[in-house]
Amino acid sequence: MNTDSVRSLFAMFSGQPTDESTAPLVTLAVERVSSFLLPEADPEDVRLDFLCAAEANFRYQQIKAARGAEEYTYAGKLSKNGQATALTCAESLLRDYYQLCEDLIRPQTFTFMTTGKEAEPCSPRS
Repeated sequence: MNTDSVRSLFAMFSGQPTDESTAPLVTLAVERVSSFLLPEADPEDVRLDFLCAAEANFRYQQIKAARGAEEYTYAGKLSKNGQATALTCAESLLRDYYQLCEDLIRPQTFTFMTTGKEAEPCSPRS
């Protein structure tokens, strides 16, 4: 896995630069994904960079959600019930990359838990 590539992808996914506060998330994600690799998997497969970045982004969004339970979104608008949040989008992205890399990693037995009304699908930012 290319750590510089993972950092760049994390910045793209999260909208945040990889600095002192977010670098540990990238490091943790690379170590976590490395521990899941199958013996015959190519650690230089670019899909793993995307998986690591998605893992780091998911953890980052979890931290942000836990810290900022306020009613305002990044742009300062009130959030609407039923719309996809950054955390649900990060969760969906992470799930997609785990599926994309299923031939490179051991099967994962984690479960994503959600509460409340089913969120709308994530849509790209405009």
